[in-house]
Amino acid sequence: MSAFFIKYWRCLNPRGNVVDRAATSKESHVEAKERILQILDVPSAGTGPLDGILVVDFSRILAGPYCTMLLADLGATVVKIESASGDDTRAFAPPYRGDEATYFLSANRNKHSVVLDLLDPGDLAIAQELAAVADVFVQNFKHGGLEKFELDYESVRRTNPTILYNSITGFGTKQGAHLLGYDLLVQGAAGLMSITGEAEGDPQRVGVAVFDVMTGLHAAIGILAALAHRTASGEGQHVEVNLMMSALSGLTNQTEAYVAGGVVPTRMGNEHPSIFPYSPLPTAEGSLIVVAGNNGQFRSLAKAVQLPELAEDPRFDTPSNRNSNRVELRALLVEALAAHTAEEWFDILTGAGLPCAPINDIGGGVAMAQRLGLDPVVETEHNGRSVPTVRHPIDYSTIAPSYKLPPPQLGASSHLIREWAAQQRSEPIEVAVR
Repeated sequence: MSAFFIKYWRCLNPRGNVVDRAATSKESHVEAKERILQILDVPSAGTGPLDGILVVDFSRILAGPYCTMLLADLGATVVKIESASGDDTRAFAPPYRGDEATYFLSANRNKHSVVLDLLDPGDLAIAQELAAVADVFVQNFKHGGLEKFELDYESVRRTNPTILYNSITGFGTKQGAHLLGYDLLVQGAAGLMSITGEAEGDPQRVGVAVFDVMTGLHAAIGILAALAHRTASGEGQHVEVNLMMSALSGLTNQTEAYVAGGVVPTRMGNEHPSIFPYSPLPTAEGSLIVVAGNNGQFRSLAKAVQLPELAEDPRFDTPSNRNSNRVELRALLVEALAAHTAEEWFDILTGAGLPCAPINDIGGGVAMAQRLGLDPVVETEHNGRSVPTVRHPIDYSTIAPSYKLPPPQLGASSHLIREWAAQQRSEPIEVAVR
């Protein structure tokens, strides 16, 4: 362990041997953590359910940062550790907002950026000190990559037994430990690309890093579950997630088709393997996504398109029959939908209580959410710097997410954490000799 480790003092015992003293007591950790919250100007009494929880975030790119942003929205104090060049996504551009990559802005609200070089003994000591007082530690280094810095789970738990340590990998820590994990690789490896695209075309990637986001959500769920367990038992633990298992879990009915039914799903374009209609259909102008997920909805749809007899047609009277005879049913629906535009049909079908949706671009999606009163965009402002971001996705009846800080500029809080570390070393706390 580094000579600068938290409250690390060398002295001679009565026999003349060198011994080490480390302030690992619960009281020392609480005091040191409180100093961090004070120095970062975190309010002592907030309203978030995670107020007072310190998260040290060694993750980068998307899965880990998305997880820690959700925790920060709920009141946790997140100290984001970056190299001198910063999180990789600071360079994932265009697009930009000013000179900042919007990719980085999307997953780093409410955080404090601290630049540390783990190859520098002094900076490594600060990293170890932070790990020793944190409630949560999040990292997505290659498996084993933090052992040489004594920032792996086993090393951290020796000085911080109640730590909730979250590791994010691409393919787990067993036979896949040597494999690097990127969302696109897992989209291919898990099978998502094989079911995405037109039936006669090539496999296609999804237009967003869906498994990174999903893994970030799973990490947040795991951390919150571990936090509840620690509250009840006092025990810390290691919470591990990986993109591959998040992908297979998230593919839900498609993976279950294979696992339980022995069926290997294939590409069907915009069609659903088990439900029809459940796809975009052309109208007089534009396409509209039309869904009839049960018999009641299909009867309403048939009536709305002026073909009520379809609901009694034995070819279409059950979900299974509609699925088996989708070619014939599609032709009848397309002919009927030619009577109006997609916008007109949206009003007609939603007026009849039916599920349907336009096919918007991203701007159209944000605008639709605004029209529906979902308030999708929040401005985060600090010291005159304001950045719009997409708000926390969950609404609560008695608590409210906070938007105190815009995504941080690189190293914006480095001086504060260095000040904290210097203060720690100048005020040793006596604890039992090991």
